[in-house]
Amino acid sequence: MNATNKLLVLITLTFLSCNMNSQDKSKYNKLSPEEESVIVFKGTERPFSGKYYQNQDTGIYVCKRCNAPLYRSTDKFDAHCGWPSFDDEIKGAIKRQLDSDGQRTEILCANCGAHLGHVFVGEHLTDKNIRNCVNSISLDFKKLPLEKVIPNVKTDTAIFAGGCFWGVEYYFKNVKGVISTEVGFSGGRTENPTYYDVCNKSTGHAEVIQVIYDTTKTNFEELAKLFFEIHDPTQVNRQGPDIGIQYRSAIFYTNENQKEIAEKLVKILESKGLKISTEITKASKFYPAEEYHQDYYTKKSGKPYCHIKVKRF
Repeated sequence: MNATNKLLVLITLTFLSCNMNSQDKSKYNKLSPEEESVIVFKGTERPFSGKYYQNQDTGIYVCKRCNAPLYRSTDKFDAHCGWPSFDDEIKGAIKRQLDSDGQRTEILCANCGAHLGHVFVGEHLTDKNIRNCVNSISLDFKKLPLEKVIPNVKTDTAIFAGGCFWGVEYYFKNVKGVISTEVGFSGGRTENPTYYDVCNKSTGHAEVIQVIYDTTKTNFEELAKLFFEIHDPTQVNRQGPDIGIQYRSAIFYTNENQKEIAEKLVKILESKGLKISTEITKASKFYPAEEYHQDYYTKKSGKPYCHIKVKRF
């Protein structure tokens, strides 16, 4: 084959290759230069900068490039690393390979090969002992009802008041079996109260946390025990330096079984010499607090100043 023919073959192969790449790309979503730098060229976004790092909504995380489902929100946890972290993935959604650095394990979308991040094992951050560390920019999020995220899941709701709701949520949010937490107000008279109303007006509401949990992985008694151990249930209308009726200790039961368990635990604590002030009251309407109160200590990378866990059971 002479030089001219070799050149023609090379041009033809180059054309076919470009055409195939063009066809492949047409199957996928158009990426911005910033998205392409991570998804295609395997870059990394700055820690704490991604829009999904602190996302607590219920739904499915999908590949930004091809929309393939990758992770469930129920497998997301806060690893305090600056990137969204998951301790499980949707079956068959993720491909692993040795990173170009020869040390880490890269994770990619199994459908289109988009770079997602890296996976780490042995950190003991959750019971599954695995962390998929993913760039937010590699993901899109589809908000969905819980029953569509986890088919046939059995859940229940618990509502606790134990002082400042920031600190109570800090201890509940990463408990095994807890699907979601939300802080707000309950037990009072005023409809749709604001934080200002609860602190400065006679609304009767307490600062509370609403916990939705998987009944196959935990139960109300275990959650109630934790509640009694992360605040001082002997204090009346206060918790540490926070004083007022909104900081009272209370369990707002949603069914008779929860009521019986709460009363049983109070009797156990009283038998140990504690004078329990915790109210056990039938749950009324829950009003979510403003967004800046949700996951407060996660956003601030801090720890509670008036909640310390004390073993009581």
